[in-house]
Amino acid sequence: MHNFNKLEIWKRSRGLVVSIYKLVKAFPNDEKFTLTSQIKRCAISVPSNIAEGCGRGTNPQLIHFLDVAIGSLCELETQLYLAYDLSFVDEQTLNSVCNEIIEIRKMTLKLRSSL
Repeated sequence: MHNFNKLEIWKRSRGLVVSIYKLVKAFPNDEKFTLTSQIKRCAISVPSNIAEGCGRGTNPQLIHFLDVAIGSLCELETQLYLAYDLSFVDEQTLNSVCNEIIEIRKMTLKLRSSL
C-alpha cells in the first residue's frame, strides 16, 4: 500500500481543488448546476482517485486510479477552455490553472510509469 499523504501529486492536486473553487465563485449563478458543478467534480476527482488507488494495495489498481485521475485532469482542462470561450475566465487565469494541471498530469504519468 502506498501512502498518498506523502505524494506531491496528491498535495498539489488538493491545491488545485482550492484554486478551482475560488475560480468558479466568479462564474454566473445560472452556471451553478452545470459547468461550475462539473468543473468542481473533476477537480475533486483528481486527489480522490490518487488516494483511492493508493489505498487499494496493488500497483495495477493504483495504475487504474492514476489513469482515472489523468482523465479527470484532461476533462478539467477542457472545461476550463470552455469557461474561457464563454468569457467566464480570463486568459491569464486560464493559462495559470492549465499550467498547474499540465504539471500535475506530468507528475502523475511519471508515477504511473514507475510502477
